[in-house]
Amino acid sequence: MWRDHRDLVEADLHEIYGVDTGSGVLDQRSWAWLQRRLAGLLTCECRLQRKLKPPEKTAKTPSMPSRGRRR
Repeated sequence: MWRDHRDLVEADLHEIYGVDTGSGVLDQRSWAWLQRRLAGLLTCECRLQRKLKPPEKTAKTPSMPSRGRRR
């Protein structure tokens, strides 16, 4: 999953957790550490969450036809 959306994940990890993936920090952390943060990204307002779980569209209520002017 995260490899398909790597750009979003990298930006969100930096914004939400302050993790700069270009610093080599991922080489020092376990896969479980990264999994917990990826799961966390899906629970907060971020790029990845919007991409994978877009807000549900609400059905529009049809408008009532106008009756025109009464005389």
